[in-house]
Amino acid sequence: MTAPSQAWRERRTKKKATDCHGARPFPVVEHTPNPMQARARGQAGEEATAVWYVANGYIVLARNWRTRAGEIDLVCALPDKSQLVVCEVKSRRTDHLGAPAEAVTPAKQARLRRLAAAYLLTSPVRYGEVRFDVACVLGSTLSVIEGAF
Repeated sequence: MTAPSQAWRERRTKKKATDCHGARPFPVVEHTPNPMQARARGQAGEEATAVWYVANGYIVLARNWRTRAGEIDLVCALPDKSQLVVCEVKSRRTDHLGAPAEAVTPAKQARLRRLAAAYLLTSPVRYGEVRFDVACVLGSTLSVIEGAF
């Protein structure tokens, strides 16, 4: 059995290839994102978004509220209970793969609507309206799209 570092190197380096002029060989290395970094980036984005909602007068009712059908990143409400906010947080290091808000597809929107209905069934409080926001964290910049869908 090979050592972990050697096995890692073998997986990450494909066959030796040559440059466009047929000169010396060079390794072709594929980039695979570290899932722990992505998770930490997501948690930091959720924390920054929660701080934004509190600073804007909302109460954070739940973080990562889960059911078998999925998860709501943040559930917030105004103090007078007139509005419930369901927020999907999307964090990206760069916009290389598109803007964070573009990742909230129509299927994800439908899932969030179903999850919000499930949350309302479990909540003893009745809210005047429900709003769906998308919080986009790109690098260190936070923008919240209120009433995104």
